[in-house]
Amino acid sequence: MTGGLKDGNTEEEFLHSPFIRKQGNIYKPNNKDMDNDSLNEKTMEDIHTKEIDLVNRDPKHINDDVVKVDFEDVIAEPAGTYSFDGVWKASFTTFTVTKYWCYRLLTALVGIPLALIWGIFFAILSFLHIWAVVPCLKSYMMVIHCVSRVYSICMHTFCDPLFEAMGKCLSSIRVRVSKDV
Repeated sequence: MTGGLKDGNTEEEFLHSPFIRKQGNIYKPNNKDMDNDSLNEKTMEDIHTKEIDLVNRDPKHINDDVVKVDFEDVIAEPAGTYSFDGVWKASFTTFTVTKYWCYRLLTALVGIPLALIWGIFFAILSFLHIWAVVPCLKSYMMVIHCVSRVYSICMHTFCDPLFEAMGKCLSSIRVRVSKDV
């Protein structure tokens, strides 16, 4: 029991244990078994290296309302005014390939800097929410609770007797409405 942990692991083994994700090895995502030696060590989850889905890139459907533009949505020839079949096929191919490669080029050039900017923005937003907004709201609610108690005491002390006295004075007044014809 000198220098060991409960499960028989020494402190050194516990400190140097690798991160093993639920999905498997980072470098081999489909290898869920890993090697038997690393399974014996203490495992910890690494949330910063989670596996991404390269097939379904919008799993939460946040871009369903975005206009999905295909060739048929932009270019259409009405009946009776057809171009040559070769021109139509070449136009379709040109449109589709141009849209595909322009999107890829733009995402390669601008996507990573924008991802960096959005990451910084949401980090700042999370930081402000956690360290500024919630504590301010909590302190505001604590102050308002104190103020409401003082206000309630003042109302019951000064206004309740006044309104009760006015009610007793005016309680003997009777109003009768009659309609003369």
